Amino acid sequence: MRYEMLGTLQVVDSESCRTVAGKKFETVLATLLVRSPEIVTHEQLTMEIWGARPPGRASAGLHVYISRLRKFLVSQDQPVSPVGTKPSGYTLQVRDNQVDFAEFVQLVEQGRRYMREGRFAAATSCLDKALNLWRGPVLGGHGRGPITSGFITRMDETRLEGLELMTDAQLGLGLHRELVGRLYSLTSEHPLREAFHRQLMIALYRSERQADALKAYHVARTTLREELGVEPGWALRELQQAILQDDHRRLSPSAALMG
Repeated sequence: MRYEMLGTLQVVDSESCRTVAGKKFETVLATLLVRSPEIVTHEQLTMEIWGARPPGRASAGLHVYISRLRKFLVSQDQPVSPVGTKPSGYTLQVRDNQVDFAEFVQLVEQGRRYMREGRFAAATSCLDKALNLWRGPVLGGHGRGPITSGFITRMDETRLEGLELMTDAQLGLGLHRELVGRLYSLTSEHPLREAFHRQLMIALYRSERQADALKAYHVARTTLREELGVEPGWALRELQQAILQDDHRRLSPSAALMG
């Protein structure tokens, strides 16, 4: 059995691919998966399901959801429910290879190691596998409490890091022309993410578009000043100077990636 959370939550086995009906029921399963194999207390589950003002019969409602979950997770592939009861709460026993987000995080970490070693082709392949696991907003974008909301934020941040790493790897492979269009989109979608602006400037410069690269810097600088009241960071400022000086040594594909 496999649990997929990088999109709408679904449970996949040899017989079917099932989505979880009902937001509260989905929240119970998602919370236990995020914290697996740790115990999730009754209080934590109550907060995730109902927030700070639970109904009077919240405890009884929680027992109903746990009972439903046990039945839901029993299948031909898994004849015994993985949901465990402890004095303080509940657990869900899963292996890393049963949840897509664990595989996703491991692939991004491996891609990061390849980048440190300068193995750009290996990094690109690894990070591409990671990003292909992404099916849409994590848990459909519905984080009801601190555990699930924090998980969504963590996964979103890891995805952006994966995109940054893969773009740096592709720049290292000399794929600057192929990256320009995507980087314009990424800087529009994430205007405060300086790494994407840096990568766009490099890709434009290497595509013999020095003026556009400098224009990209000014767009980034204007955005940061208007939105946050700050100047671009060191990496962007240094990159602008390298482009102004037409410093091929610092900006060639064979040079160490900046940032």
